[in-house]
Amino acid sequence: MSDTYYEFGTAGERWDRAQLFFEAKGYGTAVRLLRGLVAEHPEQTAQRLLLARAYYHSARLSQAETELRAVLERDPVEHYARLMLGRTLERQGRPDEAAPHLRMAAAMTGETLS
Repeated sequence: MSDTYYEFGTAGERWDRAQLFFEAKGYGTAVRLLRGLVAEHPEQTAQRLLLARAYYHSARLSQAETELRAVLERDPVEHYARLMLGRTLERQGRPDEAAPHLRMAAAMTGETLS
């Protein structure tokens, strides 16, 4: 598939396509679309979170971690990013680093850790 496919259309149309690919478990294609969107609009949390999720589901954990840390740098109380970062760190075998993020995410949502 040509790279122009990933650049074609408005930001809204590319966002819609990225969501469709993500929902269809086409994580690699979603990543290609979302990287461009995040580069164009780095302040938008939803795009960066979906990019992090696509990286996570395609086992690109260090890239997921990078995106999640960028979200949390802008918005430290984004509880879903906090939870995902904890899970990403756990999956990388870093439970001690994951624990504070998981505790904060749980506290933010009123849940208890099990």
